[in-house]
Amino acid sequence: MKTNDLIFQTVTKVVVFIIIIYSLHLFFSGHYTPGGGFIGGLMSASAIVLLLLAFDIKTVVNTLPIDYIKMTATGLLIALLTGIGSFFFDVPFLTHTFSYVDLPVLGKTSLATAVLFDLGVYLVVIGVTMTIIQTIGETE
Repeated sequence: MKTNDLIFQTVTKVVVFIIIIYSLHLFFSGHYTPGGGFIGGLMSASAIVLLLLAFDIKTVVNTLPIDYIKMTATGLLIALLTGIGSFFFDVPFLTHTFSYVDLPVLGKTSLATAVLFDLGVYLVVIGVTMTIIQTIGETE
């Protein structure tokens, strides 16, 4: 730990939590307002970058043991399967649908298949962004 990083690290712990919550808000509100998987993924990646700035890479890797290449592949698979799912209903590729469901706590809520596609985009954006940042930040 560097000499004057205590305040930065303490503030980072709080701010990262706020950024992640806001990124999830952007992710879920992206169907009716500006947002979605892309900007939500960028916000989540920015929270991880803030962790990398405040702490060393070993601490962040021990705290978040994520393989970002596998995350990217999983996101691509989810997005692809969402598109292929439209073929089972004889509609064009990436055609999405939605329905309203009564959930116990939330009440009447719309569930859209576009959320699954956005989840794929969300994971791809985090995976690719973090892979690029870690590659740039590597020391030999």
